[in-house]
Amino acid sequence: MIEFQDVHKAFGPKQVLTGFTLTVQDGETLVLIGYSGTGKSVALKHIVGLLHPDAGEVIVDGRVVPTLDRAGLADLRRDIGYVFQFAALFDSMTVAENVALGLRRRSLEEDEIAERVREALALVDLTGTDERTPAELSGGMRKRVGLARAIALRPRYILYDEPTTGLDPVTAAVIDRHMRSAYTVGDRIAMLYEGRVRQVGTVAEIQETADPVVRQFIEGRPE
Repeated sequence: MIEFQDVHKAFGPKQVLTGFTLTVQDGETLVLIGYSGTGKSVALKHIVGLLHPDAGEVIVDGRVVPTLDRAGLADLRRDIGYVFQFAALFDSMTVAENVALGLRRRSLEEDEIAERVREALALVDLTGTDERTPAELSGGMRKRVGLARAIALRPRYILYDEPTTGLDPVTAAVIDRHMRSAYTVGDRIAMLYEGRVRQVGTVAEIQETADPVVRQFIEGRPE
């Protein structure tokens, strides 16, 4: 279980999270939506300890993330795969080396690493790209490598930080399909607005919402 309890986070005078409270239950897929710049990425980075809250608690499986030492954070991150917004690949490494990076840090046998890399690349339709470099790939392909890297870890949780941002509609649909084929469609949706959860519910509940702010967002109308 992942829990945000009254989390506050500011960067200088800019308040980003202002009492963000949300629970992600075991086995569910939760989609966090909101306008650009509302703090979705900031919230995700708290889960893996890349950011610490100014106030409030972030708890993952009973572990209070801001209190973890280096070893505790390393242990936590073994349970979490993170698909970054811009893929975050190493240009000096091949596709296979990028996907294998986290596996090598776990001191797995080379045969197992190779098998996991092959399996993960196949899941995102990138078989045969092992020896290519990120510079040789399209933006959509790079994002799929990032997804493969997360899948290869076989983590308890996967965090997707806007994996379809900046892609054309066809490529975005391909990424969405891969996410759904590997895991499940979102069970619940939470909208982040002005630093806190405006509404959370099932897909049907959000689609039928009477909240004018949520309805404006899901219908794609200007603010």
